[in-house]
Amino acid sequence: METALSSTPIREEKRWQKTLLDLCSNPLTISGLVIVGILVFTALFAPVLAPYDPQEIDTFHILEAPSSAHLLGTDGLGRDCLSRLIFGARISLLVGFVAVGIATAVGTVLGALAGYYGRWVDSLIMRFVDIMLCFPTIFLIMAVIAFLEPSIWNIMIVIGLTGWMGVARLVRAEFLSLKKRDFVLASRICGASDLQIVFGEILPNAIAPILVSATLGVGGAILTESALSFLGIGVQPPTPSWGNMLTEGKDNLEIAWWLSVFPGLAILVTVLGYNLLGEGLRDFFDPRKKR
Repeated sequence: METALSSTPIREEKRWQKTLLDLCSNPLTISGLVIVGILVFTALFAPVLAPYDPQEIDTFHILEAPSSAHLLGTDGLGRDCLSRLIFGARISLLVGFVAVGIATAVGTVLGALAGYYGRWVDSLIMRFVDIMLCFPTIFLIMAVIAFLEPSIWNIMIVIGLTGWMGVARLVRAEFLSLKKRDFVLASRICGASDLQIVFGEILPNAIAPILVSATLGVGGAILTESALSFLGIGVQPPTPSWGNMLTEGKDNLEIAWWLSVFPGLAILVTVLGYNLLGEGLRDFFDPRKKR
């Protein structure tokens, strides 16, 4: 008896080791993790990594090309572009996590209600989802932002509240499948409440596709914030954002190419990293690819 109990933690440890090895053997996952890890490290240690104050104006070094003093050049106010790019990573990380967190929470709750209860609850929620999907997301966000103060928190909340529909449909589909399983029927026979069944039995088994959807959604949220900042209704200067850096680069494209190229590359690599990580997680959790 004692030997069997002592061997249980060992089996659990080996199972987790095998899971991590399988996850890390996917090149998509590794590539995405490296890119996202660099972004997180840059955002957390921005004050240490940035060579200058991102809001420090230097009229003696306006629109200087990349050099040893300013590795990515300076902008129209003489501010160091590398420092602004590094601090802009904080905005991207914050927007991605908070906006997707809101969207995932709202979508999970509504999708769970629709999938578990079905009937008129399902019809009501899904018709609301259909109505929301009729509006182009970017124009819906722009319309809402037009009535609000253009702050970073308003941007994150609006992106989150207009991006939950895909999560809701995904969670609904998972609940429709899982609620008919034997373990759910057993819990219901044992007298478990609906709340216990939804959050204690079904939701833990549906967490994998939700995690994949959230990871893929971070890249989209960052792209949306950059587009809004580029249009002037997102993060407002002097706060550094990759989107408003692109706006300034657009005005000086012929004489200062670095103002557009480096923020554009940062957005490209970041969105690519989250997409690679999401695709890697999708492949890992896909039961059809298990051997």
